[in-house]
Amino acid sequence: MSTITSRKQSDPAPAVTRSQRIKAGWSRYIASLKYSLHVITHPFDGFWDLVHENRGSLAAANTILVLFLMTRILKLLYTDFQFINSPIQYIDVFEQVASLLLPFLILCIANWAGTTLFDGKGRFKDIYMAMCYALVPYILLQLPLILVSNIITFDEASFYNVLMGISVIWCVFLAFVGLMEVHDYGPLKTIIFLFATVFGACVIIFLLLIFFSLLSDAAGYIVSFVREIVFRLY
Repeated sequence: MSTITSRKQSDPAPAVTRSQRIKAGWSRYIASLKYSLHVITHPFDGFWDLVHENRGSLAAANTILVLFLMTRILKLLYTDFQFINSPIQYIDVFEQVASLLLPFLILCIANWAGTTLFDGKGRFKDIYMAMCYALVPYILLQLPLILVSNIITFDEASFYNVLMGISVIWCVFLAFVGLMEVHDYGPLKTIIFLFATVFGACVIIFLLLIFFSLLSDAAGYIVSFVREIVFRLY
């Protein structure tokens, strides 16, 4: 009896197959994506569990960010001309994506950099996920509004404008609560930290402009120098 027991205890645990790992990964991805609906309706405990209980995932955050960018592009392309002034022939998709994605990432970096001065507890991953999950109301409200804009008349624009305002205010409120829960701040300290984040983002943009300006000047100098050598030799 003891021999059988010892054999059972020494048996290795069954190996997890690749298909099982993929299935588990997809289940976690779907669950973390669905959890965004809980976050936007219960932001205080939702953002806390998102980070501290590992209810969120980078894959879901990236998906939400991509959907946000796609929603913005679809809005520019297909919203009725009565409600938006965006000449389709002049819209550059890559420029529009960059104009939203770069400021978003710079704000996340500035917020993370400021945690040293303000004793914030959030990691860059936590800040990025919280900011991405805060964009969900924009997607849920703006996508139907694209269709609605092609149905209603200009006289009924008040309904359209109210929902537009709600989507933006909701996202800002969620971003505020998300950063407050991620860094474990109070409301007043979060407001001060947000001003510091905007200031830090402006500093980063200024430094980037200087860097690329110097890089452009250096590249121009090298090109002119090479041309001068080639001209003298040939």
